[in-house]
Amino acid sequence: MSCYEIIDPRFGDLIDPVAFLETLHTGNRWAEGPVYFADLRTLVWSDIPNDRMLRWDEETGAVSLFRGNVANPNGSTRDREGRLVTCMQGERRVVRTEWDGSITVLADAFEGRRLNSPNDVVVKSDGSVWFTDPNYGIISDYVGRRADQEQPGCRVYRIDPQSGRITVVADDFSMPNGLAFSPDEKTLYIADSGYLTDRSAPHHVRSFDVAGDRLVNSRVFAEISPGIPDGFRVDIAGNLWISAWDGVQCHTPAGELIGKILVPEMVANVAFGGARHNRLFITATTSVYAVFLNVRGLKYPFRT
Repeated sequence: MSCYEIIDPRFGDLIDPVAFLETLHTGNRWAEGPVYFADLRTLVWSDIPNDRMLRWDEETGAVSLFRGNVANPNGSTRDREGRLVTCMQGERRVVRTEWDGSITVLADAFEGRRLNSPNDVVVKSDGSVWFTDPNYGIISDYVGRRADQEQPGCRVYRIDPQSGRITVVADDFSMPNGLAFSPDEKTLYIADSGYLTDRSAPHHVRSFDVAGDRLVNSRVFAEISPGIPDGFRVDIAGNLWISAWDGVQCHTPAGELIGKILVPEMVANVAFGGARHNRLFITATTSVYAVFLNVRGLKYPFRT
């Protein structure tokens, strides 16, 4: 049985008709934030309610504990030196794991008030770190630690690579969530998943022009249904592979929905990886899935 729904013939060029959806692991409570380490042939992801990060070995298929008791980790990425950068929802901060295993806090407050609960993060080629800060981790003890919100809203931030200064780049989101740059880094896409907790709130992805350290010219890129957009990634042709409640939706750079990878669980996030970077890893509720595509993903944060 095919795992694909072809809406537009162009989607057929992006998939391999004999490739199928594989289940790599199950037993999570809420799988999120996959990041691929090509140098280790390893996928690392978060299991937020279980307060842990797990590791899947591509050579052996074995799954092991990568890190435990880590304050409800969510989205992760790698910086230009290959170091792991992670959003820790429970501790309300963005951290970087150094090569010696020590932890550097990149952001935990803005203007003297604690962040809400950083959710997802990307690193631009200039070394700047961009992250979203909804309040999911402080309105529940399931995926974070219930606490009072200190920030006036749920915003998107940028960390300057030289000074470490944190600035607000977008402040009009309901619940900013996943984010990713276009191949030329002239556009930043950001999901708004406010619909999850408020049925009158958005469930779309917005796009912005990147003007140095600012975002300008906001517009709605695509409405995502059923459910919400959570995490997503971009391939080398500029297509977006966006999580949804029925699987992974593929949208062209113009925002057109051309096809879906159908997944039996609600999808939270995706990451490209594998030897040729054409394997899409999918974190979906209790399980981690993977499928080989006929297109390669961007190698964040390095240029392809």
